Amino acid sequence: MKNPIAQGLITIVLFFGTWFILAQIDWITVFRVQRVTDRTDEKLGKLLWEMIQESEEENVNPFVINSVDSIVSKICSANNIERQLIKVHIIEKDDINAFALPNGHLVINSGLILNSDNQEELSGVICHEIAHVRLNHVMKKLVKEVGLSVLISMTTGNRGSEVIKETVKTLSSSAFDRNLEKEADIEAVDYLMKAKINPEPFANFLYKLSDKENEATKYLTWVSTHPDSKERAEYIIEYSGDKKIAYEAILKSETWDKLKEKLME
Repeated sequence: MKNPIAQGLITIVLFFGTWFILAQIDWITVFRVQRVTDRTDEKLGKLLWEMIQESEEENVNPFVINSVDSIVSKICSANNIERQLIKVHIIEKDDINAFALPNGHLVINSGLILNSDNQEELSGVICHEIAHVRLNHVMKKLVKEVGLSVLISMTTGNRGSEVIKETVKTLSSSAFDRNLEKEADIEAVDYLMKAKINPEPFANFLYKLSDKENEATKYLTWVSTHPDSKERAEYIIEYSGDKKIAYEAILKSETWDKLKEKLME
């Protein structure tokens, strides 16, 4: 039989040991930093998007906006993500690219939509970028590569436009850490399957881009910011497995075709 006295002593030691460790943490500072980070996230997202608006043409065609919004809304609804937290912007740019900004801003280039063979490929990329937002990868990347103090100073007007431009460039044309990329891929597959969207086309999209990874072209921005496309495609296929899901299209085929037509006008 176990000694109840010894068990009691162990419990007491563990309790006070845990209490001592937690007591060493300055929780006020921790929560203050979190509040500062949250406020910075909101202000920074607005600031960076306004910078992009100044240099790029945003697509405001109602049909284009509503079509893409249907995809995003379905993904959010199926995954219990507050739709209003994802702010979608479509810009007229040939680069095959999409990227996330702080505070849930999701920028999608028209070139990505036009070079997606089907809506499932586009949905996969959208899910991947939403995952970066939901997993807080965007701010983690900026804090690591730019620094929290610089980010805070930007939101208080103490940094010039060149710093803001470089920050936008960091998010739109430089890669995330390999572990963060894989985490976002896996999360994206979960989003897709819960929304009853076949994840295989997303893997095929990565296979397609992997064939062009060695091509020197400005149009393959998403390749340079998301390297190792073939390896990623393989573990997406492996992770999604043979789950028995009745996949459904979000957009009607004629809506998808018309979306592309509108972007080419």
